[in-house]
Amino acid sequence: MQQLRLIIKREYWTRVRRRSFIIATLITPLAFGLFVVIVNYILQYKSDEVIRIAVVDQGELFSGGIADEENIFFKQLDVDLETVQENFSEFDYHGILVTPPAGSVQQQKYTAKYYTDQKLTLELEPVLIDRLKFALRKHKIEELELDEKTLSALNSQVDIKPTPVTPEAVVGTSLAGKIAAVIGMVMAFLMYTTVFIYGMMVMRSVMEEKTNRIVEVMISSVRPFPLMLGKIIGVGFVGLTQITAWAILVPLMLIGVNLFFGFEVGATNLPEAPPELNGMNPELLANQIMTELGSFNWWLILPLFLLYFLGGYFMYAALFAAVGSAMSDDLGESQSLTIPITIPVILAFYITIAAIQSPNSGLAVWASMFPLFSPIVMPARLPFDPPWWQVASSILLLVLACMALVWLSGRIYRVGILLYGKKVSLLEMGRWIFRK
Repeated sequence: MQQLRLIIKREYWTRVRRRSFIIATLITPLAFGLFVVIVNYILQYKSDEVIRIAVVDQGELFSGGIADEENIFFKQLDVDLETVQENFSEFDYHGILVTPPAGSVQQQKYTAKYYTDQKLTLELEPVLIDRLKFALRKHKIEELELDEKTLSALNSQVDIKPTPVTPEAVVGTSLAGKIAAVIGMVMAFLMYTTVFIYGMMVMRSVMEEKTNRIVEVMISSVRPFPLMLGKIIGVGFVGLTQITAWAILVPLMLIGVNLFFGFEVGATNLPEAPPELNGMNPELLANQIMTELGSFNWWLILPLFLLYFLGGYFMYAALFAAVGSAMSDDLGESQSLTIPITIPVILAFYITIAAIQSPNSGLAVWASMFPLFSPIVMPARLPFDPPWWQVASSILLLVLACMALVWLSGRIYRVGILLYGKKVSLLEMGRWIFRK
């Protein structure tokens, strides 16, 4: 135990005191704040390209005129198409929109031609389609002699109000489901990134000491398994230190960005509010969100998230340590050996995307039980209150798998850490488990 404590202390303090660690811990929130500013600027950016479009209205759809966009301008011409084409190069037109006759009022498919020598951009095409749809709708209303107000009365707004069957149940509003999905995705993303970042950090640490022959000196005074376990725990504390620092600095940075630049961070990316919240005062909406956040059982979600974080980290970090002990300086070899570890992590993240849409589906339930997937999938399901037996079974299987994989990785580590000058296959690493 004394040796294990010394190894953990060494791994922690040697990394935390490094200039690169301090710079990364401080620079990352700044970089994140800059990233948010740039992304919001891009999403709010309005194109400065001026697009002029000639309209030959053969179908007489735009008799009442055609509305311009901020940077897209329409010019209706009273000449035939051939004349416009012959003189097209003399004018600064992007293209010529030609409307054929509207046809029967029962006709649902309508094709208009757009003559141009340039590509039809993603910005322009929806505008052209929107203008034609509006004109066709207006034309059909006039042909059928319908009243616009009567047609508008056919549109209904439907709200769904979740109501608990039993008095003790807490279901919240329809906004609660969206908040639960966001919380679940954030927790899954944190698990996904930390497993990769700090698992790879353990692997690089093992590779560095093996390459520099430092491990040979350490093995003379400590057994391989405590050495591997000390590295995993030490790097894990480094990760928790860095995550804690970011958890404090990143919100402060986002608040500063909001105050300085005057825009709501990520406002353009938020999911659409439920119908009952449309038109609600922003302060009332914020209060509604805070109320829904308070309805979640954080006393259960946060400890379970930490437990899944530790289980997932120990499990994957042990695998990365085992692979690192078998590696040489060949980067191609390292990529081939880490593929079997990274594939379950990537699959779990994609399963999580499906799980937050249907948290009680068969895929979500069984993936949250499978130990290689559960550290990422189950935290995403926690805000949706999964049955307690599923959570308990998932934790039990995760703990057993974590203990088994740490033991198996230790068996590989004890052989691979002193092996030099030989390329190792996965099959050979499997044989090391049973070697005495």
